[in-house]
Amino acid sequence: MNKGDLIEALKRKNGFTREKAERIIDLFFGEMTNALVRGDRVEIRGFGSIFVKNYGSYKGRNPKTGESVMVKSKRLPFFRCGKELKERVDRTVN
Repeated sequence: MNKGDLIEALKRKNGFTREKAERIIDLFFGEMTNALVRGDRVEIRGFGSIFVKNYGSYKGRNPKTGESVMVKSKRLPFFRCGKELKERVDRTVN
């Protein structure tokens, strides 16, 4: 499923125009992104949570040349699956 599929599902199930459904999806993901940029955690009960992890700099190695390089510190989003989602996905396999 991609963003276009979500827009179509919202449009079909709620009778929205494509433009209105797209604005809603853009607002939803935009607000989630803004929260993560601020360092806030996004939690959707029953689905999971997304938060930012801070990774310090470290000495790495260029795989092509073998030379040592410093890798800068970075902040990356991390998703943790909720218990309900995990159980629901697993239940469909059995």
